[in-house]
Amino acid sequence: MIFIVKVQTNKEDSAIDLIAGRGKKKNLNVYSVLKPHGLRGYIILESEDRESAEEAVYNLPYIKGIVGKTISYDEIKNMLETSAAVVSIEEGDIVEIISSTLKGEKAKVLRIDKQKEEVVVSLLGAVVPLPVTIKLDNVKVIRREGEEER
Repeated sequence: MIFIVKVQTNKEDSAIDLIAGRGKKKNLNVYSVLKPHGLRGYIILESEDRESAEEAVYNLPYIKGIVGKTISYDEIKNMLETSAAVVSIEEGDIVEIISSTLKGEKAKVLRIDKQKEEVVVSLLGAVVPLPVTIKLDNVKVIRREGEEER
């Protein structure tokens, strides 16, 4: 059975350690405890039954309680399985920033971090070239390195 546990925001890792420690110490039927990607203030707990889950979290610091009913794996699959985004941007490409305060600016790609889904660019219109880190969703390629300008 899979449960969602409400915890104090930014204390997810501490709560996981506390639950795992109690599960080992009391030999509870708790199989896994993890922090889902992109979800703050909650952790996921897998146990044999609700009693084991409740005993694992009962009266521990940072933990506010188990949320509602059990959930299925399909409901949380997208938070657990990381998928590497297909990145069509390469170093040296000229991109246009399509959101944030720099919207409409053109920049040259210096570095790409696929794990964080970020790109480091240098603004072309800047007097002093400064590296700026931007999410991949916020840029679009307008010219590949080596292509002639249209």
